[in-house]
Amino acid sequence: MAERTALLERAPAAAAPERGPGGLARGLLRTARPRQWVKNVLVVAAPAAAGRLFSEHALVQLALVFALFTACAAAVYLINDARDADADRAHPVKRHRPVAAGQVPVPVAYAVGGALAVLGPAAATVLCSPAVAALLTAYIGMQLAYCVSLKHVLVVDLVVVTTGFLMRAMVGGLALGIPLSRWFLITTGFGALFMVSAKRYSEAVQMAGKAGATRALLTEYTTGYLRFVWQLAAGVSVLGYCLWALEEGGVPSTGLLPWRQLSMVAFILAVLRYAVFADRGTAGEPEDVVLHDRALALIGLVWLAMYGLAVANW
Repeated sequence: MAERTALLERAPAAAAPERGPGGLARGLLRTARPRQWVKNVLVVAAPAAAGRLFSEHALVQLALVFALFTACAAAVYLINDARDADADRAHPVKRHRPVAAGQVPVPVAYAVGGALAVLGPAAATVLCSPAVAALLTAYIGMQLAYCVSLKHVLVVDLVVVTTGFLMRAMVGGLALGIPLSRWFLITTGFGALFMVSAKRYSEAVQMAGKAGATRALLTEYTTGYLRFVWQLAAGVSVLGYCLWALEEGGVPSTGLLPWRQLSMVAFILAVLRYAVFADRGTAGEPEDVVLHDRALALIGLVWLAMYGLAVANW
């Protein structure tokens, strides 16, 4: 109790919330978590793997899918923050969120979130395809179930967050009618589980022996179990990618070099480099890890170049 009181005393005082239409609009935008939008870039994964990224139709469809997925994710954030407003007000950090701080009234957050949750899949039915609309509907339903109860269920919480990443990677292929390779799904799914479990492991390591864990389940997971999960996921992800790289699909490569096979080296190095941060317990948000480590960013660029050359068959 004393530690929690000290934490509250050290937390910066909440600034007075902005009022009026302008403040409300800015509050809604902040609640939509713009920093998280970078995750939705995964919608280009399947079209890029199939070499169908640069046609005008593909670019238009992917831009639409990106916007629709962002809207659906924003709907979940708004409803989640409205539901947790009372609890967030007692938290030293979350009390600064617009809904908890009163900048966005709870009924407004519910109304805007509900509208986006309905309009996103509806727009996808008209502008994209029924398959995209179905996936977005499933995403919203799964994430709302996570907010209500699934985030309190061991292992299931990891699966739900991982599935969210996998859905982002799948939706671009569904929008363009691209068949999704089993190796693509395995590599993407276990790669996402690797990053999600590494983040949970890092949180558990940093919160070890401290009161007030940011996630209730961190007190139920052991660091040993989370380490096992991220190591297992990393291994399966690497195996899936190597099997994809070694499988020619019946079409022999005519490129200057076997870029598809060579890209395995960069992919494995990227996983090993990311695992350094996981092992140290400093693997937070995946985008922060990649953008703040020059070596990992460079390895990622090399892999991306090799991957592109393989797809282009140069």
